[in-house]
Amino acid sequence: MAGGWTRDGAVQDQIDATVEEAVDRARTSLRSGESAEFCVECDASIPEGRRKALPGVQLCVACQSRLEAKGVDVAAINRRGSKDSQLR
Repeated sequence: MAGGWTRDGAVQDQIDATVEEAVDRARTSLRSGESAEFCVECDASIPEGRRKALPGVQLCVACQSRLEAKGVDVAAINRRGSKDSQLR
């Protein structure tokens, strides 16, 4: 499948590396440990069900929703190096 000076399977290696990187990034963002009983932002009570479902939770649903609404851009590595991807 690969062309030019690349060896066979190079494209699949790039895809695999991108997927592995995304999985590693997701794993590092998972929290663990004891959950807070009260939100660290607004001091609202965090329901027991949420604390059990999400170990290490520190925010109430409202504050977590606001945080996620802001959005966090993740800079991924451009392994393909295509002209189209460089123009974005």
